[in-house]
Amino acid sequence: MHAYPERVPDFQQGIYHDGQRLDEPHYLECKIILKGDRFTSVQSFHDFGKLVRKAADKSDVDFDTSEFEGMKPQIREVLFMDTKDFMLYNNAFILRRRITYEDGFLVGDPEIVFKFRHPDMQTAAQMDVRPNISGNYKIMFKVEALPLKDKIGSYRTLFSHNVEFPLSTVHEKDRTAMATLLQVFPALRTLENSTSNQIELVNHTAVEEVLLDLGMLDFGKGVEAKANAAVWRTRGDQKQLVGEFSFQCKFKGREELHDKALNRSKDFFCTLQNIASEWVALGTTKTGAVYRLKGNPPNAHE
Repeated sequence: MHAYPERVPDFQQGIYHDGQRLDEPHYLECKIILKGDRFTSVQSFHDFGKLVRKAADKSDVDFDTSEFEGMKPQIREVLFMDTKDFMLYNNAFILRRRITYEDGFLVGDPEIVFKFRHPDMQTAAQMDVRPNISGNYKIMFKVEALPLKDKIGSYRTLFSHNVEFPLSTVHEKDRTAMATLLQVFPALRTLENSTSNQIELVNHTAVEEVLLDLGMLDFGKGVEAKANAAVWRTRGDQKQLVGEFSFQCKFKGREELHDKALNRSKDFFCTLQNIASEWVALGTTKTGAVYRLKGNPPNAHE
């Protein structure tokens, strides 16, 4: 078990191949994976929100839902792409495309998310995830807190080094070719060759995400986070895979993460697991649930 980040851990600063300084974490994201079959209607989200309220009250955390009253769930499609032998995921990489729908229709440009997720912060920082594209992109380096794999009421940490950009910035003709993948994501060039020269939809499964913002958590000392709950289900047969509760704090530097606020967030995170124990699903992540859908488990780094 890694300690809950009372301060963002130090790591040895360095540079990437072009002289740019290593990225540093600027997000703390806390996630609790939930049982998918608990989510059967919009009311299910509000039922879980009542548990969030109870945990917040017990942890001396303010939970304000006033701005979110009457909101409808967001619908997004999530597609994971990998080789047949899961070369990316087996090497701690995740590649997904996310599409947002509004009133049943596509909104905006599909978003590509490429991430390297690892339990060691130094390893995650040294992985240069910057893409080789002509447009803009956004780097998000996160400290992620999750429950332990085998019991509730505690936590472990992962470090997720992410980049996001719109699909329209990828101009290569065949976007599923391995050559395109290596061109767009130079970080993958260090991997051994896969037996496949194409990437495809993981387990031939498109995921439909239903997400509802629940409210704002205020841990004090200027540390706030939007809290939401989501359920992932397969498109077509609507099989409920997993749910998730999450909240995320953004910070510029370590000094912004005050000890008292972090302790409150830690207490809330652990308290909620205990209060919502009948909802909690241990030993997986949302991504892991998709990769294990056909009973062929990869070598996860989660």
